[in-house]
Amino acid sequence: MNNQVELLAPAGSLETLRIAVLYGADAVYIGGGHYGLRAKAKNFTLSEMEEGIKFAHEHGVKVYVTANIFAHDDDFEGMKDYFLSLERMGADAIIVADLGVFSVVREVVPNMEIHISTQANNTNYHSALFLYKQGAKRIVVARELSFPEIKTMRDHLPEDVTLEAFVHGAMCMSYSGRCLLSNYMSHRDANRGECAQPCRWKYHVVEETRPGEYMPIEETERGTYIYNSRDLCMIEYIPELISAGIYSFKIEGRMKTPLYVATVVKAYREAIDTYLSDPNQFESKKTYFLNEVGKASHREFTTGFYHHKPTADDQTYSHNSYVRNYDFSGMVIDYDKTSQIVTIEQRRKFSTGDTVEILPPKGDPISCYVETLWDNEGNVIESAPHPKQIVKFKAGTDIPVPSILRKQDN
Repeated sequence: MNNQVELLAPAGSLETLRIAVLYGADAVYIGGGHYGLRAKAKNFTLSEMEEGIKFAHEHGVKVYVTANIFAHDDDFEGMKDYFLSLERMGADAIIVADLGVFSVVREVVPNMEIHISTQANNTNYHSALFLYKQGAKRIVVARELSFPEIKTMRDHLPEDVTLEAFVHGAMCMSYSGRCLLSNYMSHRDANRGECAQPCRWKYHVVEETRPGEYMPIEETERGTYIYNSRDLCMIEYIPELISAGIYSFKIEGRMKTPLYVATVVKAYREAIDTYLSDPNQFESKKTYFLNEVGKASHREFTTGFYHHKPTADDQTYSHNSYVRNYDFSGMVIDYDKTSQIVTIEQRRKFSTGDTVEILPPKGDPISCYVETLWDNEGNVIESAPHPKQIVKFKAGTDIPVPSILRKQDN
């Protein structure tokens, strides 16, 4: 193995897949309507999946498809046909956790690459080596592993098996994401893609003989969020990730917006490329990279288990809100060089007199003052309040298509 790495981005829809590809991902992971752990995401129809795979491959990007539920017997109905469809479309790998699902993949599409999901509790090289011998080509390590533990796993595995690890995004309070709270409290099985995220809810204590008396766990009238983990962010630790033997840097977020995906993928792409070309320059730009990734909506950051077992400093007990610096205002869908008019498909209200930023796939953000705003019929309007409304304004400089329009949250 060489020192090159793969930047693996989430895609919850065809739109975010295109954004992930254009903003620098080497591979994307997606889910269909069945067998994945993000049932609430938009997910892909088979036709969208085929279109997405074609688009990614045209840009030299791989596509991995999640099938990482813990399956019950009725889940296997139609599974063989589904995997055959993925093979026909040219999917590059299937991500699995359940050994029964693994066996179906091996039987039906024996040439399909299999990646073992983090849900499978990949915490040691013995189990990783066993899975490799059964035909797995990649191990997604458990989130509970430290740098030395990952390095030990890498040192004991053959060269032709790769390690993948989450480097950015939401952390689950439960072991490798195998949460029972959702099933118990809302009858939605987290291990079958229906997590209700009860770890983000507000909690009080009720004593058995005092029903109705809700006592805060901490001294705050708002309650406390005792399970609420911070978000993982490892953009400052690219060298350590590579040294540990991690090949694929995985970003969490199949339910995130195109702005989130664009911002985070672009920041990690720049950080990785900078380190690989000039480690000294990477060191000098760490703060810049951290600031860039922080422009995406996020909870306070943590480094998870990489350096040490999480402490109270890695939880947020007072709230479950996000740090939101920018709003996703729209997508750039056209630009006329002669008139310098940019056409936007609106996603969140912006108005005449606003200063907005256009985030291109490459290069620095472009600041634009919206002096005059037109609707699609050429009428002057004061604001763009309607979702997916087509509006135009003069940008004053060349704008790549597509690009993201964002507005700083004041």
